[in-house]
Amino acid sequence: MKLTDIKNGASAEWAEKGYELPKYDIEAVKKATHDAPTWVHFGAGNIFRAFPAAVINEVLNSGKYDKGVIVAESFDYEIIDKAYRPYDNLSLLVCLQSTGTIEKKVIASVTESLKADYSFGEDWARLVEIFANPSLQMVSFTITEKGYGVAPADLERGLTPVFAMGKVAVLLYERFKAGAYPLTLQSMDNCSHNGDKVKDGVLAYAGKWAEEGLVPAEFVAYVTDASKVTYPWSMIDKITPRPDALVQKMLEEDGFEDNYTIITGRNTYTAPFVNAEETEYLVIEDNYTNGRPPFELGGVMYAARETVDKVEKMKVCTCLNPLHTAMSIYGCMLGYTLISDEMKDEDIRGFITKIGYIEAMPVVVDPGVLKPADFIDAVLNRRLPNPFMPDAPQRIATDTSQKLGIRFGETIKAYEEKGLNKDELVLIPLVLAGYARYIKGIDDEGNAFAPSADPLFAELQEIVAPLKVEDCEQDFSVLKALYSRADIFGVDLYAVGLGEKIEGMVKELYAGPGAVRATLHKYVSER
Repeated sequence: MKLTDIKNGASAEWAEKGYELPKYDIEAVKKATHDAPTWVHFGAGNIFRAFPAAVINEVLNSGKYDKGVIVAESFDYEIIDKAYRPYDNLSLLVCLQSTGTIEKKVIASVTESLKADYSFGEDWARLVEIFANPSLQMVSFTITEKGYGVAPADLERGLTPVFAMGKVAVLLYERFKAGAYPLTLQSMDNCSHNGDKVKDGVLAYAGKWAEEGLVPAEFVAYVTDASKVTYPWSMIDKITPRPDALVQKMLEEDGFEDNYTIITGRNTYTAPFVNAEETEYLVIEDNYTNGRPPFELGGVMYAARETVDKVEKMKVCTCLNPLHTAMSIYGCMLGYTLISDEMKDEDIRGFITKIGYIEAMPVVVDPGVLKPADFIDAVLNRRLPNPFMPDAPQRIATDTSQKLGIRFGETIKAYEEKGLNKDELVLIPLVLAGYARYIKGIDDEGNAFAPSADPLFAELQEIVAPLKVEDCEQDFSVLKALYSRADIFGVDLYAVGLGEKIEGMVKELYAGPGAVRATLHKYVSER
């Protein structure tokens, strides 16, 4: 069983082994999309194939739409050469369900795969052709938050930039010259107010080029005219880990041959298949200037910008991200390497459950389109315990210093704004106390471990360098240099009356081997 068999008509064996095949005419969709493209997506990674491409696949299966998606990759071109073109742009989506079963779907909605760079002349010419076509409605992105960056050196390259936003700006200029047709640029990346990141990037290039006389001022007016070009916000939530060995083995047992991992020269882990969790959310600001594909037929929710913002805050500040960070900090210190295994630990499960329901819920922002209690229930009972999800606390702990402010500082601020009693906060302070123990790099058995990558790690580890993991008299006042930093925690924790409480917890966590477990158990039990 190979993906390329699909074009010749897959045998009955596929259905017998539980593989769901496309219900539409793949070649007809390819032709319709080629002739009148409506959607181009930048970012050919796993999240794209597991979610946006799968959504439009469902829409096509409904028979109510006839256009697929053209994917463009602006960073790691090997993905196109190794994970798309050899398989006719088909892929297999393996949904890993918390019940222990898997759902297998062949995704055929990607009609073309292009390398978005001038050095690939034919591909670039095709992108120019697509952007010049009045039929194009939307350009979307899953390029990670870093992908929206603008470097001064890239701005100096004129109309041949190498960063993603620069290339998109060049293509927008082609659309402007063709007739200044309307278009929507839609970020689908997991970052706050993501549409603004697209807009800021495009305007940086357009403005610089206009200053240098490379483009007319009218082009800047075009990309800033909300009746022509829009940059909606969205909230996306779905976990798509690297290709997993367990999934590969299951596929191999089925006789599915395209079951191997591909590692590119840029260290991208991909495969002809994508393994992903079953739960997914995509809420998009409904602000399009030239129409859009009917994603709502595939489960996407459309709403006003204010609602999208509330959904994001609910996820980031209350119902998911804070729980992830709490269990990653303590999971690393307690020797766990899988999130699903952590959920079998009564102390950790109780820790994050009580953070969510008891300490964060009083200040949760209810977006209306998703109930916070339902969202957090799915997190605790289906998503995190999922034995098929090979997600690790070490991955989640990456860049923790950049996450604490939004994930916990916002909750503390909300307690102040609402006049709630901050003395009732116990487990959120325990998370922040745990961070001072985590950056020491010594686990609960007294062994050294390597904390995950973080831009401030060396600087912050220096603060706790004088402290020892042993039961002795120590000067914990060194922690003031850590917990007074509003740039990390979102607030000066001493100024809001929590600094001393957190210091006391840190003292307990440093009291020798076993102190992390003992302290965690104590506070979770009391709460």
